[in-house]
Amino acid sequence: MATSKLKTETIHLQCTECKRKNYTTTKNKQNVPEKIELQKYCKFDKKHTLHKEIKVAR
Repeated sequence: MATSKLKTETIHLQCTECKRKNYTTTKNKQNVPEKIELQKYCKFDKKHTLHKEIKVAR
């Protein structure tokens, strides 16, 4: 079987305050090599907090 070399990877965005994984997204490893940090809404804290990237185990 031929395996494709994907340039994108699936990542989780984890809340820095409650430490829960709230969001899943993909990113292009070649265009964005550093870790992503975004202000997203945390439904557990009921406010916008910083979410940092963590890898998804396959």
